[in-house]
Amino acid sequence: MYIKRQIHDQISNSLFKGKVLIIYGARQVGKTTLIKKVAEEIGDFSYYNCDEPDIAAALTNKTSSELINYLGPKRLIVIDEAQRVKNIGLTLKLLIDQYPTRQIIATGSSSFDLANKINEPLTGRKRIFHLHPLSMAELAAAESEFEANRLLENRLIFGLYPEVVFPKDDSEKTLREIAGSYLYKDILQQEEVRNQDVILDLLRALALQIGGEVSYNELGKLLQIDKKTVVRYLGLLEKTFVIFRIKPWHRNKRTEISKLRKIYFYDNGIRNALINNLNSLKLRNDTGALWENFMMSEILKAKSNQGEESDIHFWRTYSKQEIDYFEEKNSQITALEFKWTKNRKAKAPTAFTRLYPQAKFTVIDRENYWSAIKATTAA
Repeated sequence: MYIKRQIHDQISNSLFKGKVLIIYGARQVGKTTLIKKVAEEIGDFSYYNCDEPDIAAALTNKTSSELINYLGPKRLIVIDEAQRVKNIGLTLKLLIDQYPTRQIIATGSSSFDLANKINEPLTGRKRIFHLHPLSMAELAAAESEFEANRLLENRLIFGLYPEVVFPKDDSEKTLREIAGSYLYKDILQQEEVRNQDVILDLLRALALQIGGEVSYNELGKLLQIDKKTVVRYLGLLEKTFVIFRIKPWHRNKRTEISKLRKIYFYDNGIRNALINNLNSLKLRNDTGALWENFMMSEILKAKSNQGEESDIHFWRTYSKQEIDYFEEKNSQITALEFKWTKNRKAKAPTAFTRLYPQAKFTVIDRENYWSAIKATTAA
């Protein structure tokens, strides 16, 4: 079953406007399916998968004439897994400069590799999109909001990778395959990753801490590596779209923390597979953490899919009063607390109300979560 992605129309509307379109995303989130659907609407296109060594070689260090002779006369050229091409930025620059009436779309499963190679050559010549695992909004548009809600608990556990939501085989087997080394393939190939086991140990440690503040020093001690290595590895995991970091919001340095971070996974299923726990909610003691991770990732995906910059935080005092989600936009502060079970008596912490009396505070549970997704992406 094909689910139309929310960035589909944005990509289609950006075609043939003199820019290379770059689509970043983790492996298996559906980049190839998406760009082929976009290309099929044009019809006159050619597709190249750079995971094939001969194709990557054919696009490496070539003149513009050699490139176009190889790529052919099609109006739309799709270069998939473009990070496999050495000096891909120069290749794309030559194509867009010499053949501006043609449209180039390039995808990459790791932003750190592709971005390093395209930023300087393609300055002013590119538009970037991010594709994430499926969002609940995308599923609701295809299935109905009722059906999306009916399967909510399943998706808290197994996540929203397309092949897991619509498996050709067993969904648990599919998830475990994605959560294996295949997902981290790009990271594990980096020369700066000297101990591949540490990456997986780091991910498991993070998986057990979702919803809690993370100390880089403590992670280093746990894994027996230095803080700089922790920071570097976290950067790689973030740039390959496995995790994302949230900073604390602070104005009052005496009462509000400013240094610790919270780390979430883009997909609950990946997190659960890492700790080998795909049990139902009634057999778990981490439902609250799962719900918080799920909601943070859904809001982040919703913002990204609408092309909105994400500037979200959490809030916490040294006395451990806290708010899960804090955002200031258009002079309005939105504060959200995520609770799986409805709690009509929940209130904002006293210290928060005193510091931010005009803030809009809402407890987000499984009954009203659609309102949070829609409200945090409203103009």
